[in-house]
Amino acid sequence: MKRIILIEPRSPGIHVFVKFKLPRLGLPLLGALINRELGIPTKIFFQEISKIQWGEILQADLVGISTITSTAPEAYNLIQKIKKLKDVPVVMGGPHVTFLPEEALEKGADFVVRGEGEETFIQLIKYLERGEGKLSQILGLSYRENGEIHHNPDRPLVKSLSSLPWPDLTLIEGFEKMRIVPVVTSRGCPYNCKFCSVTGMFGHRYRFRETDDVIAELETLQARNPKSIFFFYDDNFTAYPARTKELLRKMKEKGIKIRWTAQARVDVVKDLELMQLMQETGCLFLYLGLESINPATLEAYKKAQTVEDIIQAVKIIHDYKIKVHGMFVLGSDEDDRSTIKETVKFAKKTGIDTVQFMILTPLPGSEIYKEMCEQKRIFINDWSKYSGHHVVFIPKNMSPFQLQKEGGYRAMRKFYSFWQCWKLGMRFRWKDMFLRIYAHRAIARWKTLNREFMEELRKLYKRDKLKKKEEERHTERKSRKKAA
Repeated sequence: MKRIILIEPRSPGIHVFVKFKLPRLGLPLLGALINRELGIPTKIFFQEISKIQWGEILQADLVGISTITSTAPEAYNLIQKIKKLKDVPVVMGGPHVTFLPEEALEKGADFVVRGEGEETFIQLIKYLERGEGKLSQILGLSYRENGEIHHNPDRPLVKSLSSLPWPDLTLIEGFEKMRIVPVVTSRGCPYNCKFCSVTGMFGHRYRFRETDDVIAELETLQARNPKSIFFFYDDNFTAYPARTKELLRKMKEKGIKIRWTAQARVDVVKDLELMQLMQETGCLFLYLGLESINPATLEAYKKAQTVEDIIQAVKIIHDYKIKVHGMFVLGSDEDDRSTIKETVKFAKKTGIDTVQFMILTPLPGSEIYKEMCEQKRIFINDWSKYSGHHVVFIPKNMSPFQLQKEGGYRAMRKFYSFWQCWKLGMRFRWKDMFLRIYAHRAIARWKTLNREFMEELRKLYKRDKLKKKEEERHTERKSRKKAA
């Protein structure tokens, strides 16, 4: 093989943070690994940043596509275009096809790499290029042979993350346009949130890169991107406080002065030494998975936190001059319209700096997906709508239209209202004000682009309402007749 092309498809539609282009690190890591192990030139197209150069596809000997659920339709469209252009092997990977490999094969993929795909992908290339080994011996691979689909046994998780090369972001076409630099220091999560598919992909046990390995990468990235903001991609950067403190102390010792953000849980504030180190090393924002202010919902989500924990966490994080991005998931079986309205009031009253009110989405690989499939509550199968911004299932205590209107639109509009923007301006918080103005405009644009979707949900709501009234009348008539 002389050239390999890797592609991350664009996300559908628009959302509040669409301005911030952030590629996942799977493909840059694979590109670095291919270079180290095989020496084959590799280029990555991240569609959010740059268009695919189809002339490059003509020269490719292998194309790899990594997809999450919402980008799957675009990924499948790309396969069709690629196959029309050139008969080249197409390999798919990523969370969506890990859980639905047969779908990917039926859509035209030649191979599907399930789970952590580094070793699987390298073995597959060696097989295709040199005839090394057998397809049936490549763990974690799904493929079609003689008209039949085969799923080889799963591959064990990577034991040592430090044995992997650093993701090579320079392989991304247009990487210089990136304003945020992603870094990952761990994989896995011991929690089991009902709506999350992370543990199905990376396991329950935390695995960490060696601290010195992370420090060396940060030094290299800092020298190349001195003005960028760094984002620690870990699902929970502070999951193991002792390890996080070790990393932050090393950053101080080495003089690594960067502006950074990360994902965490509310229990991060239990360790004040950790909070101090985060402030001293340049933490700007913490992205907290708050999920809900409804205690019953938090229990149903298996979140292991309380509303009091949320209030305390926001206050303490602000005490350390760090901003809070709160992420809520609306639409559980314990939620109703009043829950959504109270959540917006709570977010504003608590002083959360920015929010995402996401619609509960049954992603393949999550417990909620399996549950809703069994209950036959999923009524939209268009994967592009599985972005957290569209209702795709039948809620328990409200209609899909009501959840979409209150949770998918009004909640965001109220939090990012012009009045909220004006109040920030009156306090001379210009950066926060302009961010909210941008978010306000993005929400308005989302409404315009999704007008037909909203109208379909409205019609469904009206039909169901009429049907319910007719059933009530029918029941009343039967009762009167029986009484007579």
